[in-house]
Amino acid sequence: MTIHYDEKGKFFSDIITKSQVRATIQTRTHRIEGRIFVAGNERPKDALNVDERFLAVTDATVFGAAGEILEAADFIAINREHIIWVIPHEVEPVKEGSPHDPAA
Repeated sequence: MTIHYDEKGKFFSDIITKSQVRATIQTRTHRIEGRIFVAGNERPKDALNVDERFLAVTDATVFGAAGEILEAADFIAINREHIIWVIPHEVEPVKEGSPHDPAA
């Protein structure tokens, strides 16, 4: 971890504070429930509108068309081109170094 101070005492760090947001994600063929990560004061919409090809989801459960559970995984990467809609639920802070920290 690197922390830099300017002449006014303001500090800058390479640590990015993130929150995890429980979300329901609908793709073209499946519904996925899990947690997505949002940096700083961003909204879940901001996390979706980035130039990365995949969206990281943790504690994921994948449901089929009839609502049956097809898969459960600690981590899944969803191709953003296949996302139809997202419903964000409650926001939870992520503690650095926790098992839910995507940087860990």
